[in-house]
Amino acid sequence: MKDNSTRQAWRIGLVAALLPMALGSAAQSGLKWHSPPASPTIAHSANAPTYPSNAVQASAHPIDVRSFEAMAQQMVAGGRIPGLAVAIVQNGRVLSARGYGVTDARNGEPVDAHTVFRLASLSKSFAGTVTGILVNDGVLRWDSKLTDYVPDFKLSQPNAAQQVTVADLLSHRVGLTRNAYDRDLEGNADFHALTMKMANAPMTCAPGQCYAYQNVAFSLVGDVVFAATGQFYSEEVARRIFKPLGMHDASYGLEGIEASARWAKPHVRGRGGWVPLMPKPNYYRVAPAAGVNASISDMAQWLIAQTGHRPDVLPAPLLATLHAPVISTPSELRGSSWRRTRLSSAGYALGWRAFNYAGHDLVFHGGAVQGYRGAMALLPDHDIGIAILWNSESALPSGLLPTIIDNVLGLTGGQWLDDDVTAPEPTMYADESGPAGVDASAATASPE
Repeated sequence: MKDNSTRQAWRIGLVAALLPMALGSAAQSGLKWHSPPASPTIAHSANAPTYPSNAVQASAHPIDVRSFEAMAQQMVAGGRIPGLAVAIVQNGRVLSARGYGVTDARNGEPVDAHTVFRLASLSKSFAGTVTGILVNDGVLRWDSKLTDYVPDFKLSQPNAAQQVTVADLLSHRVGLTRNAYDRDLEGNADFHALTMKMANAPMTCAPGQCYAYQNVAFSLVGDVVFAATGQFYSEEVARRIFKPLGMHDASYGLEGIEASARWAKPHVRGRGGWVPLMPKPNYYRVAPAAGVNASISDMAQWLIAQTGHRPDVLPAPLLATLHAPVISTPSELRGSSWRRTRLSSAGYALGWRAFNYAGHDLVFHGGAVQGYRGAMALLPDHDIGIAILWNSESALPSGLLPTIIDNVLGLTGGQWLDDDVTAPEPTMYADESGPAGVDASAATASPE
């Protein structure tokens, strides 16, 4: 594995504590489940960020969020984008959690702090966290084999399926080609049918040996949770994460977002401007990968927990393990201008990306499905979390995140808000994707 600036030993630290997350559909696939005994393996990662051991940590001076709120307001002015919501937390406090613009370009209903957005691949951080909680409980191990819980799972190479671990699922190290079967998923294929197709799918490496971003394979962790707990994945997440953190607007699935008191409609560009649509159900079928719906108020609570201020739910050793890079992802150093300029190393952890941003640890994930985009980031050494959600396919708001980060770090010279409004972000679009049944290069919006 190569790293152009700082060579790191990308390895996983197996810990003992985790946060709750469960999905509300039957177990993800129709494969059979088995529940073997498990005990936690506990080991700390040498590459893990440092977090407070209790809910009180003094950081530098709180940042002035007014300028960023003004930037967000300017983005929705004149219909440049329909709606936007931004949360900034520091030292366990919500500095800002506000909505801007409208939920629907046709009716003008305003976005507020409790407007629900589709999170797309930001959902992966919940999957890693709820799995970790089960490790902490002694229900699972990070090195538990997938076939111990889903014995019907098969891969094309002899004995490969038996090598896949829970940690491999959560860090995209199954060995399949990137975004395997995403295009089929977008074509309304059944999730169970796609998991069965993996028995004939080409592999690029042995499990655990290489990185290739996945949505279908990643979501087999939902089957593991179901087999280990007897609870549907969404229910386990709600019980272990949403409820204790006070994420009152959060839900899973199409029914969940449509049942919300207020939710943002997805928008695509039309000849006359932004056109609202109804949400597509496709990626809701892979709930661990892309099934969460949440408001920016919910995301503020998620950021507070992920920055170490809810140790009753999410202990510091667990956070360190979830956020520590497991495998190098050099493709993330390319793409948008802030990546090319600021990032010196990139890796994938357990449902999170781990970057070196101008010499600082940055924990990140982006997400995209039709009509929705989102990004969230943690700066552990500054005790800051940022989340941005928007209901359109514009790339304009993605420049706000590095702008805030630069301000926190005292960096100058970045003009990230000047990036092409329609330019695709590497972690937001299916740029890592190929043909149906193998890769998903023709996929329209892989929720990465």
